[in-house]
Amino acid sequence: MKDPTWSQTLLNLLSLALRLEAEGQYNLAKIARAKVDSLSRRKAWEMGASSNRESILRDIKLLLPKLDEPDLRTAFEKGVSAMGEGRLPLLDEIPHPFVCRTCGYFSFQPLPNQCPDCGAWASTFEKFQPIYWLDEFEPSEALESLRETPQIVEKFLKGLDQSILLAPAEDGGWSIHQVVSHLSDAQGVIASRVTQFMEEENPILQSKAVFAWAFNQNDRPHSTREIFNQYLESRSAMIGQLEHIPSELWERIGIHDEFGEVSLKQQVSYFSAHELTHLRQIDRLVKREKA
Repeated sequence: MKDPTWSQTLLNLLSLALRLEAEGQYNLAKIARAKVDSLSRRKAWEMGASSNRESILRDIKLLLPKLDEPDLRTAFEKGVSAMGEGRLPLLDEIPHPFVCRTCGYFSFQPLPNQCPDCGAWASTFEKFQPIYWLDEFEPSEALESLRETPQIVEKFLKGLDQSILLAPAEDGGWSIHQVVSHLSDAQGVIASRVTQFMEEENPILQSKAVFAWAFNQNDRPHSTREIFNQYLESRSAMIGQLEHIPSELWERIGIHDEFGEVSLKQQVSYFSAHELTHLRQIDRLVKREKA
């Protein structure tokens, strides 16, 4: 970072968190770690970097020579190759990484014993999941979110002409129409997975490049309202299924070729949280039109 004061504050906070944890002062340590995360996210957000594929691939290639770990460079290279092929890198290409909470040692494999740098027990390493959306909600909480999100989207759409719904974002991002299309596509994926979990033991869940589908308008209605109605109809039917399943079925495990082992509860939680991240997109675009 160009701001030495900012980077030094970040390092001081991390050092402080480590020392506080060594003293058993976990509540103090948590706020130091939270501020590290907050500062990092704020700086990244302020950079305002473009999110188009070409700029992302370029930035990864610029970053690679600065990475010390060969395994990490290889993983990034596999990811770049997958993106270039228009697909998602799978778990066997990029495993979950593990980081020593004490010294920062990085590994793609869970270590059998201790950290080779600081001696910390391998069982204390932090395992990095692909996204926080794999955190589990309680079924009632997830279902409430799944019911509520379409209602919020419907309020956003109210009174907007199709020309407004099709207008792209100023930064080249998705239009409201594309966001609604994406929500509908994602709903189709989770609905099919719910059925898989209900009908199969240990279902195999194939990774889907749902983000890429938003650009393909050939096999869907032209009207945003029609797409939204399909989304709403599928959502209502799926909630009807989930409301009546046995409690133990929520814990049924499937194998996802991008994320590894996941339960039905995790998958439903994932999709309900994922939707919330797109509400800001629609809200921002609606406010732009009303400004």
